[in-house]
Amino acid sequence: MRISAVHRDRVEGLSPDTITSLTLPTGLSAGRVAVGDWVLADGAVLRRVLDRQSLLTRRAAGKADEEQLIAANLGRLAIVTACAPEFNVARLERYLTLAHAGGVAPAILLTKADTTDPTPYVEAATQVARSVPVIALNAKSPQATEQLFPWCGPGQTLGLVGSSGVGKSTLASALTGIKQATGEIRTSDGRGRHTTSSRSLIRTLVGGWLIDTPGMRELRLGDAAEALADTFDDIQELALQCRFTDCGHDSEPGCAIRAALDAGQIDPARLANWRKLQDEEAQRVATPQETRARNRAFGKAVKSALAAKRRKGGK
Repeated sequence: MRISAVHRDRVEGLSPDTITSLTLPTGLSAGRVAVGDWVLADGAVLRRVLDRQSLLTRRAAGKADEEQLIAANLGRLAIVTACAPEFNVARLERYLTLAHAGGVAPAILLTKADTTDPTPYVEAATQVARSVPVIALNAKSPQATEQLFPWCGPGQTLGLVGSSGVGKSTLASALTGIKQATGEIRTSDGRGRHTTSSRSLIRTLVGGWLIDTPGMRELRLGDAAEALADTFDDIQELALQCRFTDCGHDSEPGCAIRAALDAGQIDPARLANWRKLQDEEAQRVATPQETRARNRAFGKAVKSALAAKRRKGGK
């Protein structure tokens, strides 16, 4: 049996011929069960969650240490974004890191390719993810589903993630044959209104599985140290060439990253996002003492900068 939905105090299990509402045993909360989990059940009671092949997680919004399960046992994670002004490279890098951290092969789907020239969006996405498939498509076109069916056939599970309004529900409808609720298209920006409210597991038309997820307003990564090395493999390779193993990649002599930046070999925005995600990871694993020390140092730096500004203004 496979988990198709997770609620506050129960879960739903999908078997070949029925959907069963399962109660949870003592000691197992719904927060520790993910859509896509394979489980053993005794009647209407879940007994055991089987070992996972992959697991997407994030840190719960507003809670530093609480892990939120997104989906389990995915073979491919399709990161959906639109060929539109809202296209965001930093957001793509964050989703790619989510996939790498969960042990899932990512792909990038660029929707609304029929509304504009998709070439610059494809080029930008390819630069961000050099070894990741990038597909520009019209989510309403039959050809779009044909391109994705190889990832959601028998024995395969495809996940969809991305911001609200980029066409995930339209893709889900095409892949499953089940009409997903989609909102009106806003004429101001051509974006659909967010309608998916919870994660769900659905059978695809070609005998596999699809996990659709709501748009994420905030994606705070969990354990991402190794995943960052995969997402930013070009920067990671340079870091290994620095003269000092503890190089801060700022003003240290022999810094290969700084040299590449000065030579125009690294996009400054990409380096800035790498630093931002590295800082988030450092804060996640920091001890309370380290966090307090970092906050004190930051406070002193701010006071110093303000004092210097006041002195300059008084001259």
